[in-house]
Amino acid sequence: MSAFTAVAMSGGLDSSVAAWLLSRQEPVVGLSMLLWDQSHRPRGSGRCCGALDLGDARRVAQQAGIPHYTLRMDDEFRRDVVDPFVDDYLGGRTPSPCVRCNTFIKFDALLDRARALGAGTVATGHYARIVDGAGGPELHRGRDEAKDQSYFLFELTARQLAASRFPLGELTKPEVRQIARDAGLVVAEKGESMEICFVDGEVEAFVASQAAARPERFAVAAAGPARIVAEDGTALGEGAPYYRYTVGQRRGLGVAAGHRLYVLRVLPEENQVVVGDEAALAARGLTGERTSWIGEPPAADVEVTVRIRSRHAGVAARVRPLASGRAEVEFAVPQRGVAPGQAAVFYQGTRVLGGCWIESSLA
Repeated sequence: MSAFTAVAMSGGLDSSVAAWLLSRQEPVVGLSMLLWDQSHRPRGSGRCCGALDLGDARRVAQQAGIPHYTLRMDDEFRRDVVDPFVDDYLGGRTPSPCVRCNTFIKFDALLDRARALGAGTVATGHYARIVDGAGGPELHRGRDEAKDQSYFLFELTARQLAASRFPLGELTKPEVRQIARDAGLVVAEKGESMEICFVDGEVEAFVASQAAARPERFAVAAAGPARIVAEDGTALGEGAPYYRYTVGQRRGLGVAAGHRLYVLRVLPEENQVVVGDEAALAARGLTGERTSWIGEPPAADVEVTVRIRSRHAGVAARVRPLASGRAEVEFAVPQRGVAPGQAAVFYQGTRVLGGCWIESSLA
């Protein structure tokens, strides 16, 4: 049996407290990942995994009396998180990079490196819980409903969960901050990290700059102004390039009307953005791809609560597994803002059964 637990330390409050708590109980090694160049940002700018924040991780490790190492993983991060993020926007989808970071970086690449160093498990500061179930480890929502991060972990396998630990799963954010204050940790008053840690300024501008810098990598269907059209095809005007729009967007459409308009669809090949009334955003369900199940996949339809974005409250639904890793999800009540590229995550009570990536909405 391995002699220590590796704790992923971003330099933020949550991972620092996770490391501190475990260090009081057992042998721990802190591992930080250098994922993206953040050196030009001022300290406290609300980002994670840059050079300045990794300095905070080192200081916390010193306070906890544990070894600390920084792993350079920027190549993996660009390949598995940043490039697919840009691809999704250029393909008219709305990505969820935090899910991909957990799937491919924290619980895949980092787990492999930690094991190569001799660690038996990897711990993170996620607000989620791992519960021993009859069929193996189960992923459950964190106790703090306001901070629960189980949505971002739906692609983890039972094998990965068996090698993972979430020390903050039974704690609330105020409790975590108080632990840091009582311990005198240098990050005790540090603010929240931003969801998209690698983006400077507006997402759309970042996508445009990445596409322009690497035209050999990214295929832009059209770089000129998009045609803004109504649902019936009526031309309403021209706006920004199509990849600057996302489903559900209301502001900055580039056209005026006598009532509020929302983005209903983004059509890269036609260089069109379809807009309409808010009521047209409502969908009776969705089709999904790349479906993941934690444990054995169901053999028939399953009743769940589904969340279609990270801050979605959830809605009762029926999931119908289809061939080739696809699924059809039918909502009990129509939902607005079903955005291709986002994750739809399936719950039964507090337990995460799995999820899929939204392919399209069902009218």
